[in-house]
Amino acid sequence: MRGSHALPPPRPLLQEIFKRVRDDGRVRILLVEDEKRLVAALKRGLEAEGYSVDVALDGRIGLWMATENSYDAVVLDVLLPEMNGYEVCRHLRESGNAAPIMMLTAKYGELDEAEALDMGADDFLSKPFSYRVLVARLSAMVHRVKSEIEASVN
Repeated sequence: MRGSHALPPPRPLLQEIFKRVRDDGRVRILLVEDEKRLVAALKRGLEAEGYSVDVALDGRIGLWMATENSYDAVVLDVLLPEMNGYEVCRHLRESGNAAPIMMLTAKYGELDEAEALDMGADDFLSKPFSYRVLVARLSAMVHRVKSEIEASVN
């Protein structure tokens, strides 16, 4: 990582939560979003679709969670407190984290989308977005990565 951006010390409650190992076969998603109503709706919907969803409400905690745990995909807002989504994405890619990243933003413009992709994001959705489209894109990203892994093993 560039600079001296140290991760925050993990909160004791977070440490306890992530000591538990989840091996239930579900696709594990990290949702990094600060809009609590959107978080609640997405978490409820994605869990109903069969995903396992962990949530971080700011960028620093999201970065810590993504580096300390294994996720099949990350859904990452751009405008976050503590550390923006572009920085989180860049740090993840610089550290070798290859989990697919879908970035969400209320800002939209081709420059925003280009910056997200330049930082290493795999996909980009502008708010407001269709929940069905988010699920379809998320599913396609995860399936593509799993297929690539299986192909490289065989």
